Amino acid sequence: MNIEALKQMDFDKIRKLYLVFLKSKNLSSNTIKTACSGAFYLRRKNPDLFWKAVESNDGIARDVLLDVLRQKTTGNAEKLVNSYLSHIRLFRLFVTNGNKTTSDYTSESTMPPKHESQRKTSENSVPTPSSKQVKIYLDRWKNLDRYPDQEEALNKLFTQCPHNKDIKDILLKVATLNTFYSTSIFSVYPVAKHIRSLKNIDERLEKGDETLVNNIKQITINEKQITFYSFASKYCSHHNPQDYPIYDSYVGKVLRYFRKKDKFSKFKNDDLKDYVSFKVILKDFITYYELSDYEPKQVDRYLWQLGKEYFPN
Repeated sequence: MNIEALKQMDFDKIRKLYLVFLKSKNLSSNTIKTACSGAFYLRRKNPDLFWKAVESNDGIARDVLLDVLRQKTTGNAEKLVNSYLSHIRLFRLFVTNGNKTTSDYTSESTMPPKHESQRKTSENSVPTPSSKQVKIYLDRWKNLDRYPDQEEALNKLFTQCPHNKDIKDILLKVATLNTFYSTSIFSVYPVAKHIRSLKNIDERLEKGDETLVNNIKQITINEKQITFYSFASKYCSHHNPQDYPIYDSYVGKVLRYFRKKDKFSKFKNDDLKDYVSFKVILKDFITYYELSDYEPKQVDRYLWQLGKEYFPN
């Protein structure tokens, strides 16, 4: 199986392919559940390090896992690492020795069966976007456990540190944003340094320069280019929420779903990963469903909650 092709796939699709592979090994349901969760532990914490572990030897993979476990778990990292390493090995087997191609795994005959009535019920249960629906989800937002307080804290921080010239200010904003919203940045200093290096960043933020998100998201760390797209949109949005709507995986799923259902806009999936195109698509969505009375931040909160509820990772 082509690992580069896998890297370009949505995570949900990779997970489905891996589940089919595990089931083909006649493993118990509990073993399959544990194997799938263990294999993607690193993917959940840091997607780039996950692929590094998969493509490297056991020594490097073990070191990567140890570093992440020491930061992310309160348990004994040295005792946990071997278990997670075994799951990485099994995933490597899926990548390198799976005897089916990607197209074989994704064919209708080999996908896990799903009852037709269940599929229709699931699709029909997603409420059509409307002003009333947005209001419902905005009311729900106010009662969420931690997100409103985190948002207020971020607003306070970005108001007190509005500029991007002092590396300490940028570090504080990057680290806090990464912690609150789990944007998978393993090392915040190179990201902060990259942001500071961008010319006229404060002027561009004030003007709502859409290309800035694409500039921020591409970062080179240890001679490897990494993409932090969701983080970049959030960073710009907290400086200028009116001009920078937020992109994340939940928002993308909702937009793809209603493209298929209502054809509110014509776009390719990859268009969502270009911020300039994403804003055009989002504008089409707002126009089609008559949501222009709401601020971009309010539409963000609506789409994020809808995606989290109906299209969970």
